[in-house]
Amino acid sequence: MMMSVKHLFCILCCCLALGSCSVIDDDLSDCDNSYELDYELRLVTNMTTELKTQLTTETQLSLAHSLRTHLSEIFTDFAHDVDLSFYDTQGDSLRLQHDEHIMDANQASYALNLPKRQYMHLAVANIVDNPLVDLVDDNRCHTACLTRLQSGTVLRGEEGAIVDSHTTGIFTARQLMKVLEGIDQQFNVRLYMANCAGVLVIDTIDSDVKDIKVYSTGFAVGFNVADSSYIFADNPPLVRANRVEAHDPGEVAFCSVTFPSREVPVKKNEQVLRRVIIETDEPFIAPSADESLWEFHIYATGNDGTETQNILYVRRPLRAGQLMILKVRMHADGSVTSGDPTVGVSVTLNWNDGGNHNVPL
Repeated sequence: MMMSVKHLFCILCCCLALGSCSVIDDDLSDCDNSYELDYELRLVTNMTTELKTQLTTETQLSLAHSLRTHLSEIFTDFAHDVDLSFYDTQGDSLRLQHDEHIMDANQASYALNLPKRQYMHLAVANIVDNPLVDLVDDNRCHTACLTRLQSGTVLRGEEGAIVDSHTTGIFTARQLMKVLEGIDQQFNVRLYMANCAGVLVIDTIDSDVKDIKVYSTGFAVGFNVADSSYIFADNPPLVRANRVEAHDPGEVAFCSVTFPSREVPVKKNEQVLRRVIIETDEPFIAPSADESLWEFHIYATGNDGTETQNILYVRRPLRAGQLMILKVRMHADGSVTSGDPTVGVSVTLNWNDGGNHNVPL
């Protein structure tokens, strides 16, 4: 589904002309040319469809409303901030100009003065208010990367790391621009979502537990902006899922917002290809993998203090812009079962004591 609200405004900054001419070491005789860049956030998501098809009972409608509110800053076509970089297409792809704006809109136009040449342009939106993701190594085009942070440092898949969910929907774009001499030009730049959300709904009516904690794992830890590819670690962190309360006391949901999972590999000419789908007729329909692509970890503490560990192994990819809702039933001992054939469950009773029971796919 695509949502677009037209709030077009134009920011004309005379100082940008001086700034761009001073930053770029080039022929400055054509710095009076006007180049207009139109930016639009394109939200391609299945959120409404997923909520309507997965949460269908009368009591679940209130949970759907709570989830919609909880995810209002994630699945949105409204950009607060935008980071714009223009790179040399020759040599080591150095950045030639850098601009930052508070956009506060779905669509905006900026007038820039750029010397004639060919540029690779990268744009990133909504990272200022997301303390868990940062744009790093962006002085060169081919190294610019959105990466997960932990305590202000780059997280590179350390064993046992636990991190929080993303707090904003992140959007990116990349576009080759050829600026011509003596011609006023207009460039249209569309930004697409780079993160996603997984929701676990637990039916607790038959359980006898006093506390539940949920984590997700198996997702990318970074995103190469220039080629729109994701970076995966051998030991991805556990992402703390936030609890979303429902009015029905017998049901609770946990939500994590992350970069996407791995894709189902597609082999062609003996090479494994991983396609990042941004906008198609059915962008979130995908075949199941033969093995788990990502996981939910559920820790249930009983009234007697014992803890049960459940791991859900999900064989469907979670893609950029996607909301995926999984539903399980929790039993008296804290174990869970799933009716989804693409989800496997392993259960460890008395988890602290190392007891173990496996439920195959």
